[in-house]
Amino acid sequence: MRLLHTAKDMSVRFDDANLVSCAGLVPVMRLAQDVGLHGLVGEAVRLSGSIGSNPAGKVAAIVAGMIAGADSIGDLDVVRHGGMKGLFGGVYASSTLGSFLRQFTFGHVRQVELVSHRLLARLVGRVPLLLPDTDAVTFVDVDSVLRRVYGKAKQGAGFGHAKVGGYQVRLRGLNPLVATISTAGSAPLVAATQMRAGNAGSARGAARLVATAVRDARAVHPNATIVMRADSAFYSRKVIAAAISNGARFSVTVRMDKKVKTAIAAISQDAWVAIKYPKAVWDEDEQRWISDAQIAETSYTAFAGKRAVSARLIVRRVGRLDPKAQTGQEELFPTWRHHAVFTDSGHPLVQAECEHRGHAVVEQVFADLINGPLAHLPSGSFAANGAWLSLAGIAHNLTRAAGALAGGAMSTARSATIRRRIVNVAAKIVRHARTLTLRLPARWPWQREWRQLFANTHAPPQLNG
Repeated sequence: MRLLHTAKDMSVRFDDANLVSCAGLVPVMRLAQDVGLHGLVGEAVRLSGSIGSNPAGKVAAIVAGMIAGADSIGDLDVVRHGGMKGLFGGVYASSTLGSFLRQFTFGHVRQVELVSHRLLARLVGRVPLLLPDTDAVTFVDVDSVLRRVYGKAKQGAGFGHAKVGGYQVRLRGLNPLVATISTAGSAPLVAATQMRAGNAGSARGAARLVATAVRDARAVHPNATIVMRADSAFYSRKVIAAAISNGARFSVTVRMDKKVKTAIAAISQDAWVAIKYPKAVWDEDEQRWISDAQIAETSYTAFAGKRAVSARLIVRRVGRLDPKAQTGQEELFPTWRHHAVFTDSGHPLVQAECEHRGHAVVEQVFADLINGPLAHLPSGSFAANGAWLSLAGIAHNLTRAAGALAGGAMSTARSATIRRRIVNVAAKIVRHARTLTLRLPARWPWQREWRQLFANTHAPPQLNG
């Protein structure tokens, strides 16, 4: 590709009052309006003073900016350009929205979280987002991520552990905790969030978050089996008890302590089964996988005292060449790396172990959020960043819903892909009498999906179920 005009033959003017750069916000925010975002915020969020007035409009403006790609308070001005005021009412300056966020306290953040939970239920009722799989299983995944910050004045900033390039390092940051809901055939949604100080332990506040997310999952699929999945940082009595007391099963990676190693050593060699794993080969003659990964299970009782929990310990072992063996004989003397999962899943061994590895789907959500509104934690106020995190979850779910209504590959596409192909599309506003027309680029590669989203949001809503 090359330019057809020389530099001296070109000029630039920012003067078109009828042009917008993110026309996809029209159907997405129509969807938000249909499921009652403004009403839910108006009912739940109460801030005092003129800065806290009209919280519904200001929350909607922040969410719209996030959907369009804003990752800082200043970026929220993306909703103020060109003809946006001809399409939307209540378009606020970023400085106003920043002052609004800085009014938040911990209690106000909880009010926004309540809006998020209620909106999720309405979204799932409006859009086929969480399609039940053949086994009617809904997964709740819990994990945390350290988001690095550089200003020492940021409230709550502290040194926490993060993995960079495969190495554990300590970085100054804040520590969001996120719970997601997904099924085997559906992209994950954000169910619950909690902002924490950078030096907070991974499991801090996780029991409450698990209970909230499980209740949300139950409201979405009342008859489904709910499985809470987490890594070893969340292997604690409180987290597992929160899942059990709310009617969910659990599947949690365990730390390789002496007790677990003893249980693994007691497993019979005949109990190990080869599984499909990277580089596994299917043997047609023997009808089995030839793999360096094998799984087995044994019964196990975790924790001590009256609150002990007995369930299954599923162990995966992966072959590792013995570095102490003589050259050329490493494959004759393999050693094993063990990964153990504590679970009360009722599924067969191979299925239960494979389902737990699906916990990695939560990393997809973190990648989406970090490539969007969580690229930064924009405020010096801890509560403002907590509200920003909750609103980022709402923006993520609305983006996912828009992708589902657009259909095709958009149903499971990354948020950045939906933003690039559906949301951030330039359009010219043309008015004929009382009719308003958006004129979008000719031969836009994804116009079929855009049209389908528009049709699905500008027709009378049909609630599922």
